[in-house]
Amino acid sequence: MDAELTSLETRLATLLAEYKGLHLENRELTTRVATLQAENKRLGEKVAVATERVEALLKRLPVEDEK
Repeated sequence: MDAELTSLETRLATLLAEYKGLHLENRELTTRVATLQAENKRLGEKVAVATERVEALLKRLPVEDEK
């Protein structure tokens, strides 16, 4: 009976250590995802501005008649 309790106690300690490690990793990944989403949004806005500027420049180019 003591051996079973010791084994269970060891397994429980291992499980708790795994849980704590995974919990910490999850928090770090959640933070990283939020950071990357914010950066992605910022870069998307920059691309949109650049696209608008390029389109405006293209409209100013003279158009040649096709014959």
